[in-house]
Amino acid sequence: MSRLIAYLVRFAVILFGYTVASLATSAFLNILFLASLTPEHAHPTASLYFSIPFVALFVAYFALMPACVAILIAEILGRRDWLFYALAGAVVAAVFLGLVDHAGDATFAVRETSAIMAVIGGGMVGGIFYWLSAGRWAGSWWLKDEKPPISPGPSGS
Repeated sequence: MSRLIAYLVRFAVILFGYTVASLATSAFLNILFLASLTPEHAHPTASLYFSIPFVALFVAYFALMPACVAILIAEILGRRDWLFYALAGAVVAAVFLGLVDHAGDATFAVRETSAIMAVIGGGMVGGIFYWLSAGRWAGSWWLKDEKPPISPGPSGS
């Protein structure tokens, strides 16, 4: 029973981490968009309170399947380093860009180099924030409840 509860808690932590990563990616993309505006149009206002969670919904929707694969690999391998999650976020963003490019909808495709780099950078930011909120304990459900022996076993001689 305690194992089941550990799995459920880990699943809740993964969902929390994915939410934090989606919000961080959205905030990064919103800040990049504001920075690209001319100074007279760049007024960070209360609209960010709406646009960051709204864009985060799209980020979470489009990145769900590739991110699930990356999270599953990280959990099985027990990866707990930030670089793995940053690179996994970049791969998730690249897979998203590849899927969008092959979807056939020319108005939705991202072909500008700066926009591609922004999306991949957003994926890296999301991966790092996932690591901060959930990835540092990846594979913790693999640990057994047994305690390691304190002294070495018999020598056999």
